[in-house]
Amino acid sequence: MRGKAKEDTLQGAKDTVFRLLNLRARSESEIRDKLTHKGFSEPVIERAVQYFYDIRLINDREFAQKWISARLARPWGISRIRFELKEKGVDIAVIEEEIQKATEGYHETEAAVQLAQRQASKYKNITQEKRQQRVYGYLMRRGFSLRAVLQAIKNI
Repeated sequence: MRGKAKEDTLQGAKDTVFRLLNLRARSESEIRDKLTHKGFSEPVIERAVQYFYDIRLINDREFAQKWISARLARPWGISRIRFELKEKGVDIAVIEEEIQKATEGYHETEAAVQLAQRQASKYKNITQEKRQQRVYGYLMRRGFSLRAVLQAIKNI
């Protein structure tokens, strides 16, 4: 943490936030936590966060939409995505609304089956039982539902 007298300015907080947002989008909670950790005072943090809200660079709903979209494309399971967004401080109501919107037409089981088949192909030289155990663990760590994982295991 740097000295407060030099750093505890609105411009210093803005500079910090710009650097953070240059790396990747952030939730409001992540921004607040980082500014607090850097030693900025609460009034400076409030003004900085409001500034970035006003110019639409901090928006938890848009952040959640982008996060969900990126994770579903990889693919990750819904429960893992939900967990990550909670960890990033996004409001649970926003998370649930955005997951609901994003997963219309998305079939978690199909994504798990495709991922399981791709993963199982890496384990050709081991027994079927061991292959299923490894793929099961892999899919569960990625946050797929138990139902989706069990269906995927049947298909390998």
